[in-house]
Amino acid sequence: METSDLATVYLASEEDTADLGRWLALRLRAGDCLLLQGPIGAGKSHLARTFIQARLGRMEDVPSPTFTLVQTYQADVEIWHADLYRLSHPDEVAELGLHDAFSQAICLIEWSERLGDLAPRDALRLQILPQGDGRTVSLTSPRHPDLVGEFAARWAK
Repeated sequence: METSDLATVYLASEEDTADLGRWLALRLRAGDCLLLQGPIGAGKSHLARTFIQARLGRMEDVPSPTFTLVQTYQADVEIWHADLYRLSHPDEVAELGLHDAFSQAICLIEWSERLGDLAPRDALRLQILPQGDGRTVSLTSPRHPDLVGEFAARWAK
């Protein structure tokens, strides 16, 4: 399905997912927030890891922040990678300092539905759902409709 701010594509492999992470890394800027949604094992951490490594310009260990909740990286802009799976209430987000990071850094947020009303309204939303041997990926962004169009053109097969 496609509209001006929503596109859905099929990625056949983990490498396609990694390529998407690298592609997004070239396009997001400070103040952009990418909300990653999907079930356990869908590829959220894999995409975030390749995004971060691409933005850093080097291979670096990028652990999942499942237990630390937030990992930060200094590239040309600060990157915050958060995994909110273990949070039980949106009020716990305030303790992580994400609110300030939303306007100053690139934020990659796994299990972003745990943000509740604290999610930035203009955030990019990327949903990853397993399908067969690959995954269906939907991207929506009221702030970056051109990016959604590029995504559809680049990744539709």
